[in-house]
Amino acid sequence: MKLTTFGKSIIFGGIVFILLLFSALGSFYQIDQGERGVVLRNGELVRVADPGLGFKMPFVESVHEISVRDHTFTFSKLEAYSYDQQPATLQVSVTYRVPAEQIAELYTEYGSLENLQVRILERRTLDVVKNVFGKFSAIRAIQEREKLGIEVNQAMHEALEMAPVKVVGVQVEEIGFSKAYEDSIEQRMMAQVQIETTRQQKETATINAEIKVVQANADADARRAQFQADADGILMRGKAEAEAIELRAKALAANTNLVQLNAVEKWNGVLPTTQVPGSAMPFIGIK
Repeated sequence: MKLTTFGKSIIFGGIVFILLLFSALGSFYQIDQGERGVVLRNGELVRVADPGLGFKMPFVESVHEISVRDHTFTFSKLEAYSYDQQPATLQVSVTYRVPAEQIAELYTEYGSLENLQVRILERRTLDVVKNVFGKFSAIRAIQEREKLGIEVNQAMHEALEMAPVKVVGVQVEEIGFSKAYEDSIEQRMMAQVQIETTRQQKETATINAEIKVVQANADADARRAQFQADADGILMRGKAEAEAIELRAKALAANTNLVQLNAVEKWNGVLPTTQVPGSAMPFIGIK
């Protein structure tokens, strides 16, 4: 059965309507917040679209979304050697983002975030971490973990200065050495602690000895002062007694009756029962 002219018109009109419908639906695009849209016209980048609803030419232009949010990748077993040739396994994480103003450059050079990460970020991270870690001895890498992280971040920023990406931060999360080396580090740290403890004990003993010396000198000074005071007292008392005796002797020599008076004052009223032949009777000469 042949189609009439009217039927053909209806079919043609339906096809045109469908094409127009698809064209209308394909003329709009939506970019979410945190994304940017790379608008291509026949494969050529013509502009970068901001978040929101936009219009594109159907069948001619296409839009590819690229995130401008933070992204993180991690090396769980990055192998490196320290300055003193100790093998180590590091866990390193890198957080990065693509600045909105560099989306066009990113797409032109790498096409996608995945390509940027594989071709630039991961390779540069391996090189930077190995080079910086190689400047630290094994013991310094453990004791100065913060400094190691700072130098890794600085080196990463320098290495990616010309790339269309911003490194938010590089974290050296773990550093693992061989069991034998970790045991030797622990033993050295224990020895260092023992040395420090001994040094502190020596300083404490020295201080205590100095305190005892000071106390002993103070006690000796106090005793010397006391002895000097006692000697001065004895000297003064002896001098006073000598002066008193001298004065008494002078008084007795000047007054002989004073001697007899002292004898009378000390006599108990009893005459002696014995007497040396030729000696005078006491108080006979008293008038």
